[in-house]
Amino acid sequence: MTKRYYVDACIWRDFHENREDQFRPLGEWAFNFLRMVRETKSKVLYSDLIIKELSISYNEKEIKAMFKIIDEGGLLEKVETTREQIKEVMRRKREEKFPFGDLLHAILARDNQAIMVTRDKHFEEFDRIVEIRKPEDLI
Repeated sequence: MTKRYYVDACIWRDFHENREDQFRPLGEWAFNFLRMVRETKSKVLYSDLIIKELSISYNEKEIKAMFKIIDEGGLLEKVETTREQIKEVMRRKREEKFPFGDLLHAILARDNQAIMVTRDKHFEEFDRIVEIRKPEDLI
């Protein structure tokens, strides 16, 4: 079965900007993860929310360029948000006080049988909803 990954905006930013922190080559890890996806013919999922988050810092042309590494191989897949998912997010948000967007990302990954790829620490709280991994854990 083809592996499926829902890639958070922070990973796309790491890749595009070749970001680093004090000790880690975040951009290199993101690139190697995306290369592994291509080599294994896995799928990368994204949603309108990912585009919205990336649009804060990038224009449409830059986002398309970012996605090109996966899209060229036909490995990029857009997932849609359903009313049921929005209802679940709203219910969980009231009960658990988690941010709307983060909950929606986790639920979209879960409902599309994908691993959530992020390095955002508060996603660790969603490990009972969806499998969470960092790029370096997958390469």
